[in-house]
Amino acid sequence: MNIKQIIQEKIRSIVTFENFCDSVEVRVRFSKNRKTFGDYQIEGLSNILKSNRISLETFKRKLCYLFSKEEYIKSIKIIEPNFINIFLHERWISRQIDTIFSKDRLGVSQDNYQKKIVTIIDYSSPNMAKNMHVGHLRSTIIGDTVVRVSKFLGKKVIKANHIGDWGTQFGMIIAYLKEILRKNCVKNITLEKIEDIYQRSRKIFDQNGRFSHISRRYIQQLQSGDDELLTLWNDLVQITILENQRIYDLLGVSLNKGDIVAESFYKDMLQDIVEDLKQKKIAVIHNGAVVVYLDDFKNHHGRSSAVMIQKSDGGYLYATVEIACLKYRCEKLKADRIIYYVDSRQTRHLQQSWAIARKAGYIKKRVKLEHHQIGMILGEDKKPFRTRSGRNIKLFDLLKESITRARKFIVDKNSEHLNKRSISRTARKIGIGSVKYSDLSKNRKTDYVFDWNNVFSFIGNTSSYIQYTYSRTKSLINRSNISPKELKNDFYLSDRYERELSIQLLRLEEVLQDVSKMGLPNILCCYLYELSNIFSKFYEHCAILHSIDDIQKENRIKLVFLTERTIKIGLNLLGIQTVSKM
Repeated sequence: MNIKQIIQEKIRSIVTFENFCDSVEVRVRFSKNRKTFGDYQIEGLSNILKSNRISLETFKRKLCYLFSKEEYIKSIKIIEPNFINIFLHERWISRQIDTIFSKDRLGVSQDNYQKKIVTIIDYSSPNMAKNMHVGHLRSTIIGDTVVRVSKFLGKKVIKANHIGDWGTQFGMIIAYLKEILRKNCVKNITLEKIEDIYQRSRKIFDQNGRFSHISRRYIQQLQSGDDELLTLWNDLVQITILENQRIYDLLGVSLNKGDIVAESFYKDMLQDIVEDLKQKKIAVIHNGAVVVYLDDFKNHHGRSSAVMIQKSDGGYLYATVEIACLKYRCEKLKADRIIYYVDSRQTRHLQQSWAIARKAGYIKKRVKLEHHQIGMILGEDKKPFRTRSGRNIKLFDLLKESITRARKFIVDKNSEHLNKRSISRTARKIGIGSVKYSDLSKNRKTDYVFDWNNVFSFIGNTSSYIQYTYSRTKSLINRSNISPKELKNDFYLSDRYERELSIQLLRLEEVLQDVSKMGLPNILCCYLYELSNIFSKFYEHCAILHSIDDIQKENRIKLVFLTERTIKIGLNLLGIQTVSKM
């Protein structure tokens, strides 16, 4: 059930049938002020008229006449100069409520065509040999939400956790282990210890020429296939992967080991790509290194930007791996759309890699490449969120703190009604859900200030408020002693609050389509917040359990069931578990 799409397709059919033009760019949007501007508003009609000899007034009247024949239309109003307001018919709304009530997925359809379109979503991508920190939160949960929503809509999605496991840092760590600690294995070593070794080795690398030379030699030997170093390297990588999986499981994201495609996966492709780019005259040798000059990108001198793909010592660079990754995804995985959830600092690197891969013919024209940029999480000082000492905040520590705060809240409110196991389970749901929702409710493109008071607030667009609304629906359902199977009468609208709630419930699919298309989970959060507000008004103004008759009671209980199911589906798509009591 996608009302916006129904209206758009009707406009398209009218325009085509009336021979106005072959294609149309007309926007249909849901109205915020529905009493004045209708339930939906059509705008952008002047786009049609630019290529057709027809007056705006004539076209509007023709459109209104043809629309008025549709059963879902109650009335249409023309607003000068460029708008048509559509009011939905109550009888049609009522029938649609009965329809979605009988469906497991609340009437959200799955497009068979979309099942053939391969979308690769690249997200999370934590650093190896380091703990995940707060900065990894946004990419991980935003990408995972878009994966969930896209799959729910029936789209074919491949998750990609692209990890950097083949870089210089491993040369430093191995050099420190072998040359300073005199160790050839990492048995019983923790990720914290590995990260400490990395930080120490980095300082020595920057200050000691001999150590930096040894580190580079080890990375060259590693990349050449030295068995002993490969074993040591693999152990370091696996320790990191296991620790990261612990974070993913705690966060409730769907990533697992099978979704990892590391940089090392592409190592055997790199030299072939360098040779291919040279053969195609795309890459040239400059001072012993292999570079690609891109006319569309300028350096600070105004000259064509040079992208190095192979060092003079034979080593490869991040861009080389990215080009190999693109080639593999397009040629082997048959990608139609690739979405990257990484911060804005990666924009130039990605665009340059895309340009080279397209120039080489590795990417077909139909393939869409999208960088969905992500803003930063800031502290109260409006600087990147860190500890008071300036260190990165470990993501696990942030989540643990959130669970602790949630537990205190639960104990203070419900100490006599819950056992320890129930408290722990509920604290985890509320704690993790609150942090995730606080982030997902923000536009991914913008920075935001992290504030514990806002995270757990019951006021505004927060997880606690949505969960409270959900728990209210569960309470009403339990008190009604009515099961969904007992609600057999046809639904009908008898109140403006019922109407407003019904239309909001029918909007779920169009909202999910927008989330999948634009990669903006905050659209879904905003929808759930609006739904909760509308339900609150419905709850305040409409007698539900004590309606004037059984038919009205059934109608309203049906809306309660639908609200409960919609919130549950919405939160689950955000990767958040619901709680029945708050």
